[in-house]
Amino acid sequence: MAQGRERDEGPHSAGGASLSVRWVQGFPKQNVHFVNDNTICYPCGNYVIFINIETKKKTVLQCSNGIVGVMATNIRCEVVAFSDRKLKPLIYIYSFPGLTRRTKLKGNILLDYTLLSFSYCGTYLASYSSLPEFELALWNWESSIILCRKSQPGMDVNQMSFNPMNWRQLCLSSPSTVSVWTIERSNQEHCFRARSVKLPLEDGSFFNETDVVFPQSLPKDLIYGPVLPLSSIAGLVGEEAETFRPKDDLYPLLHPTMHCWTPTSDLYIGCEEGHLLMINGNTLQVTVLNKIEEESPLEDRRNFISPVTLVYQKEGVLASGIDGFVYSFIIKDRSYMIEDFLEIERPVEHMAFSPNYTMLLIQTDKGSVYIYTFGKEPTLNKVLDACDGKFQAIDFITPGTQYFMTLTHSGEICVWWLEDCACVSKIYLNTLAMVLACCPSSLSAAVGTEDGSVYFISVYDKESPQVVHKAFLSESSVQHVVYDQQGIFLLVGTSEGKVFIINANSSSSFQIIGFTEVAKDILQISTVSLLETDIVKVMVLSSLPEAGRSRLEMFTLPTLLPQVSTTFADERGRLKDEIIHKYLYELEHALSSAVLGFQSNQIYGFCSQVPYICSYLLPEEEHTGIYILKPYKKVQSRQYGPGLLYLSSHGLWLITIAKCGILCIRDVYTLETFAWCRSHSHQGHGIQSMRISMDGQNILVNGRDDGTLVYLKWKYVQYSKQKASTDLSQDELVLTDVKKEIPWIQQKSQEVFVKHGAIKKEVNLFSKKRKEIKQGIKSLSKTILNMMEENDKLENIAKLDQQEFGLDLEELERLHDESQEEVAKIIKDVEMHNLAKSYLAELIKEECWNSMAVKGQALKCFHIPCVVENFPMKARTVEELKELERVLQQKKIEAECLKLRKEIVEAQSGVKLIKQRHEEDDEEEEEEDKTVKYSNLPNYLLGSLSTDFGVDTSLLSSQLELHSREEKINQIILLKDIIYKVKTVFNNEFDAAYKQKEFEIARVKERNVRIREIILDLELEEAVWQPEFEDCEKPERMLVVQDEEITAHKHIKPWHKAKELMVNHEKEHWLLIQDASTRLRALMDMMGGVLEVKKEDILRMVIPQPAFMAKPDAVWTEEERKQFKDYEKKVKELNEERDKYRKSLEAELKKLQNSIQESTQAFDEHLKRLFERRVKAEMVTNQEELKISNLAFSLLLDEELSSREKFLNNYLTRKQHEKSQTSEAVRKSREDLDVYKEHYDNLLAEDKVMDRSFKKEFSEIPGHQVDILYKLFKRRPRISKQKTHSETTSVVPFGELPGSGKLNKDAFAQLMKAMDELDNISNMPEGLDPLVWNHFCMTRRAKVENEQKVKQKAADLLEMATFLQKRVEEEEKVQQEIERVFHELILLQEEKVRFQLNLTIQILLKQGQVELENFQLVLEYSDAILINKNIIEDLNSVIRTQGQKKVASMMESKDVHKRILQIEWEHKKMEMEREDLNQKAWDIQMLFFSRDRQKYLNEPNYEALISIQIGIMEQTIAVLDKTHKKNVENCKKLLKKLGKFSNQKDIANYALSCNLREELVAVSERKDICNAMESRFCHVGQAGLELLSSSDPPTSANQTAGITGSKLTCEKIVKERYENMMQQQKLTNISKQQAEQISILQTEVERLRMKTFPALVPM
Repeated sequence: MAQGRERDEGPHSAGGASLSVRWVQGFPKQNVHFVNDNTICYPCGNYVIFINIETKKKTVLQCSNGIVGVMATNIRCEVVAFSDRKLKPLIYIYSFPGLTRRTKLKGNILLDYTLLSFSYCGTYLASYSSLPEFELALWNWESSIILCRKSQPGMDVNQMSFNPMNWRQLCLSSPSTVSVWTIERSNQEHCFRARSVKLPLEDGSFFNETDVVFPQSLPKDLIYGPVLPLSSIAGLVGEEAETFRPKDDLYPLLHPTMHCWTPTSDLYIGCEEGHLLMINGNTLQVTVLNKIEEESPLEDRRNFISPVTLVYQKEGVLASGIDGFVYSFIIKDRSYMIEDFLEIERPVEHMAFSPNYTMLLIQTDKGSVYIYTFGKEPTLNKVLDACDGKFQAIDFITPGTQYFMTLTHSGEICVWWLEDCACVSKIYLNTLAMVLACCPSSLSAAVGTEDGSVYFISVYDKESPQVVHKAFLSESSVQHVVYDQQGIFLLVGTSEGKVFIINANSSSSFQIIGFTEVAKDILQISTVSLLETDIVKVMVLSSLPEAGRSRLEMFTLPTLLPQVSTTFADERGRLKDEIIHKYLYELEHALSSAVLGFQSNQIYGFCSQVPYICSYLLPEEEHTGIYILKPYKKVQSRQYGPGLLYLSSHGLWLITIAKCGILCIRDVYTLETFAWCRSHSHQGHGIQSMRISMDGQNILVNGRDDGTLVYLKWKYVQYSKQKASTDLSQDELVLTDVKKEIPWIQQKSQEVFVKHGAIKKEVNLFSKKRKEIKQGIKSLSKTILNMMEENDKLENIAKLDQQEFGLDLEELERLHDESQEEVAKIIKDVEMHNLAKSYLAELIKEECWNSMAVKGQALKCFHIPCVVENFPMKARTVEELKELERVLQQKKIEAECLKLRKEIVEAQSGVKLIKQRHEEDDEEEEEEDKTVKYSNLPNYLLGSLSTDFGVDTSLLSSQLELHSREEKINQIILLKDIIYKVKTVFNNEFDAAYKQKEFEIARVKERNVRIREIILDLELEEAVWQPEFEDCEKPERMLVVQDEEITAHKHIKPWHKAKELMVNHEKEHWLLIQDASTRLRALMDMMGGVLEVKKEDILRMVIPQPAFMAKPDAVWTEEERKQFKDYEKKVKELNEERDKYRKSLEAELKKLQNSIQESTQAFDEHLKRLFERRVKAEMVTNQEELKISNLAFSLLLDEELSSREKFLNNYLTRKQHEKSQTSEAVRKSREDLDVYKEHYDNLLAEDKVMDRSFKKEFSEIPGHQVDILYKLFKRRPRISKQKTHSETTSVVPFGELPGSGKLNKDAFAQLMKAMDELDNISNMPEGLDPLVWNHFCMTRRAKVENEQKVKQKAADLLEMATFLQKRVEEEEKVQQEIERVFHELILLQEEKVRFQLNLTIQILLKQGQVELENFQLVLEYSDAILINKNIIEDLNSVIRTQGQKKVASMMESKDVHKRILQIEWEHKKMEMEREDLNQKAWDIQMLFFSRDRQKYLNEPNYEALISIQIGIMEQTIAVLDKTHKKNVENCKKLLKKLGKFSNQKDIANYALSCNLREELVAVSERKDICNAMESRFCHVGQAGLELLSSSDPPTSANQTAGITGSKLTCEKIVKERYENMMQQQKLTNISKQQAEQISILQTEVERLRMKTFPALVPM
């Protein structure tokens, strides 16, 4: 087998042996290609695999830089091109079958090549790269140069192919576009010319696209200016404007999937929608072929949707779909018919014809390859049978090294012949498989699956392996399956951290011995089982990601464990740790792999985070707990990424694999590498697993993601054995046992209870608990039955379902969990919904409320349905204010400049002196006149009524002067300011009205208080009208939620409820206390809670009847009758007072109601006027906004015109640049053509010179011989003609091209061969000298070669002339485009000038001022003229004079009638005044007067009466003064008495102080009071007497009285103290006597108690 020789690094070894790739097994993920008629190839991982179709022999070519990228083949030259996947990739070209590198192509691509394609003739290679360059390049692969390249950003291509009939055409297709690229050549210059195919719509119809750059069918608008293209409206000025289409104008097109060329240089395109297109290669005209439907049975019909791949055949194409069928499309004219061609098991992804068109290659999605041979039996041959997915695990079948097994994730197991990797047999497990291991001691294998099972497969018969046993260990997946070196035990590691030990001997039916528990994340299981020992050492590596460490768990298994397994495991199958000697170790760093050495108790580990391989020594003494291992030896691995370690069968080699894809074989003692091989690459994530044979000669390496299996072999080892591959497939395995399987752990637990001893043990241990549980279940069942009976008696709406009473706790818990999850989900959804609503509310509030400087409000009338709203306004930003200030400043500067210009003009006319004298006055007058002029302009010239709101419009420019863009922008800014001012004026008026309404409502509320009192006094049932503000008037209330708006009940917490109950209880207690106030209750009962009777209480006053009225009238006495008369008199007076007071209240009520009605109606009238003001303000705002809209539209149209002009200028610049390029290309092509033509002329002249000089060269020989030689000189050999095109296509549709380089070389070689025949000596004329004949032959050969050169030069010259003609045509086309752009620019400038002069102005017209016929608005004023308005004003003045005369005569007649009406009105007025005076007189008579007022009016000497009353009051004051003085004397006497009383109190206080001092002394002497009672009394008495005798003599009567009082107090105190002491002594004696009696009684009780106890006398 051959192998690629291009390697950057090769395997080496110290001892001369190295590893080499024997074969590579993998299945295609890309398209499979033909190299020649009998060989196919495809890339797989780091390799390109070649397969001979006839012999099935494989050849491997390895890529030195990692994974093979894209690949292409050139059948004529038998070369293969492929790219690598490294940064800045290269393209390698190798020749077949020698597999020697022809060349290496290096471009400027940064990431990757996506497509490669060879031309059918010539030495051309096309490459395409996607991100980031999107570059198409054309290579001359023989000379390793790039002929031309072109970038198409954003164009992602999925298929690329050359035209087989014309190498100058290249088709690139993607799911959205199809483009045909033409390669043009002039001598050595090449260039690309791309043309896109206009695809039809999805329904197969065509869409007529308009010219975007120069549209011809745009409508003309006479009012709003020119209509421009959509790109100008969008503001596009660059290259994107040439292809811009609005979103609404985009229609879905067909989506191409595949394409293929035809011999007529046409293209067939298959589309995703099911259409088949034919595209003309020259004109790119698209034709949608019609499908001819054939009637067929319903069961035979298949819905063919879209072709996945297309290949051309005679009279049609072959296509494949996703249904596993190959269809034949028979195409005739513009229709096609579909026929079934071939059925494949899997969907077909790729098809290709062999070069001789005798075989059809079919590739499925799985990777299998079929060859369909035309005209042979069998027609379909499977060349490559792919496995179901990539290899998951591999292992050698031992004993022996001739076979190995592979496992895929889907459960497919294959047995392969090692020599040539031929598949011997297959078996399907129909389950997801994880790991595979072959037993060293028997021909069997174990497969671990994802469902926790282990399948045991017998491979005694390699051609028919069988599943002999299945062990269901646990419900967790199996991660590791490892046999020990002797094949005694099988160790199975699961994902839940259990390691099961199984007897590997098939005679024991693979008995499960037990299990042990380790950490969950098991990385590797390593064993050591040597022949000289009777134990098996096991080491389990697991990771501790939280701590960043690794854990090693080691235990030993004796080889006799299968015979004594019951003593090593407990009842549940768990192996006892103390028996298997289980030890725990931890490492300070993380390992990705670790193996146990055969000797010296040494461990080898591969570090996962650092590139080191370490060895560790295990401690010899035993330990408990966790032992920390330290590295014993550390060697740099020179491999990056996590790796794995393996030990060879003899234990001397340590094999390391890693993510980098390199396999290293190291010495186990030195850890140094002595052999290595790069079998995979890091792009495919390196190596997944590795297996080495028992003899160490064969190594299998499996890639992780590249899907390749590599067989490595030592170079000095050669095998001569070969075995034919057999392809035996086995039917899918169907297990007959359909019962539900139970894991071994559960099975073991159940077996424990089957044994009698275990049951007894369980019963004795849990008997009491069982009784309690049974009793609880019985009580619970009774309770549930009672509940069910009660439930049956309930109504249907309150009745529960039967399932609610279920006692399935797990089901209830599940339902509860589901309900909780549902509730949590609903809560979360509601919270998110509320959050979204809250966020939206905040946005709306911020936009419509918080950001408003003036909030939107409304005012409603009191009595009429009229609403007035204000203008909501946002505050102007700082930028707007700055812009407004700038415009105002600019306007002021312009006004000053205009005034100065006028002054200059007036000075030049001779009025300068007068102007200087009155300069200041004139300036003021001019300013006033100017203001008046601008402010008094008619509204129809301003276009709005903004002056009615007092807004200054003097700075506005005239509508007829707005030509420039800056003027329009300034005008818009000023108009916005006017709108702001108008709104501000109205809002101020609105605020004043709002305050007025607030005042009116407050006044109504104030009056309503009195009205309610009157209604209550009069006991009327009238409702009081109380106006309130509504929500539209106070919108801030809408942002606050009131309690009454909430319909849901508020959830109150228990402690809140308790707090409310406590508050209510305290309130009730306070009310009870208030009710207990007798004074307040008496006042409420007797006088209504007031101390005096008010006037308002007259209506409620009742005179009590005398008690005698209950007796008959006859028995009344005279006194009682008098009392009755007084009672009636009082009742009558009270009723009169009531009537008077009631009438006054009614009058006051009416007056108050009338005043409320008048004030509210006045406000309504004011609001009506404000509403009219609002309408007018809105009208002014709309007028100004209309002007702004017109100006904005003109600015927008101006921008569109500017965008169009910029685009045309940019387009013109690009075309001029293109024109310069084309001119340069024409110039260069013409120069090259001239130079080449000169060379051609020279060569042609040389040819003619050779022809003419022939006779001169042979002038020495006779003339007849010269003539004969000249005839022979002109004679040319006859060459057999090539087959015609029809004859060629009868076998191969794409025959040999006459213009191809290879055919030209072959024809020239054939010509030279024929010249050799002519140069033969037999053709020499008779009598001619041989030397002359040789010279003649050389001359004729030179002539023939020169003629061939002339022909070649002529062909090249014609090609260059064609190239020049195309460049000239391109230059002319560009020149036409430039002229068209110039013409469009001229038209655009004319339109722009016309638009700037044709202004749109806004004029106010009164109703009826303009009359139109038939109410049709005239938009065309072509027949109207513009005249001076003075003519119209003169005519109007004449009409006005005549009208005034007529009005004067009418007024005279009108005055007479008016006078009559005026007299009648005055008469009515006088009558009404008389009635008013009479009413006033009556009111005066009925007016109420008090007694004081009557006395004032009736008393003639009212002042004298007042003076008498004053005198009486003065006498009264004098009497009161005397009385006051007497009272003062009495108070002084009382004060003296009180002073004496205070002295007595002082004496008493002194006595109390003495008593207090004595008490303090008594407290300190309490301990000795019993022993010195009498002596203390004497001492105290004597001390008191001494105190009295030692005091100073009294100086007054008061002091004497104080001393006497103190003596008496001391004596009394001493006496009381003596009595207390005596009583205390007596009580003390009594207590002593009682204590003695109690002790005597206790002694007697003890004596009696002892009598009752029996006496225990020792015998």
